[in-house]
Amino acid sequence: MSSNRYVYGVVEKNDFEFDTDAVAGGDRVYTVTYRTLSAVVSDIDTTEPERTDEDSKRHDEVLREVLERDDVDAVVPMQFGMAFKDNRTLKSVLRGARRAFTKALNEVDGHVELGVKIVVGEDDEVDREAIREDVGERLSDIAESETEDDLFSDRLALNRSYLVPTDDREAFAEEVGELREEYDELTVQYTGPWAPYNFVDIHIGAQG
Repeated sequence: MSSNRYVYGVVEKNDFEFDTDAVAGGDRVYTVTYRTLSAVVSDIDTTEPERTDEDSKRHDEVLREVLERDDVDAVVPMQFGMAFKDNRTLKSVLRGARRAFTKALNEVDGHVELGVKIVVGEDDEVDREAIREDVGERLSDIAESETEDDLFSDRLALNRSYLVPTDDREAFAEEVGELREEYDELTVQYTGPWAPYNFVDIHIGAQG
């Protein structure tokens, strides 16, 4: 069995494992603990995993499974592709970044990330600023925090990620549903829950 560990994210000290489709063909996810933190990992043959769309999707899906556990209140996600040569190296990283991980876990405790995009048809003439103001205000009232718009396409009128209390997730979804009805000439895309990638900012060292 390989000693390399692929890391999905970090949670408060916990001890769990489950079978799933993991990155690079792995089939089991479990935790490696250092003091008050636990890294969510799977075994992998290399410290430089190939960056495929399929594995990127698996990375996100594993984090979603972790988020949906009753015994997990928060997860700080790692970017796709982080792997370490053994548990000792991984624990060294947890030790070095312990303060930052603990702070981030406290900030996202009890929250999930949700995504909303509003797409305008090619020939539609709409007041995009008015849409952004209306939709933004209504969703911001429910969310704890939000990102700036990432309007990478001319057809996007709004593209934001929201940090939403888990208890308000249903209210947020209902508001999105009402927006879909009111703006039925537009496409309202709603995704999540995701690990809060856009609301934590931790940079750790290179793989050992």
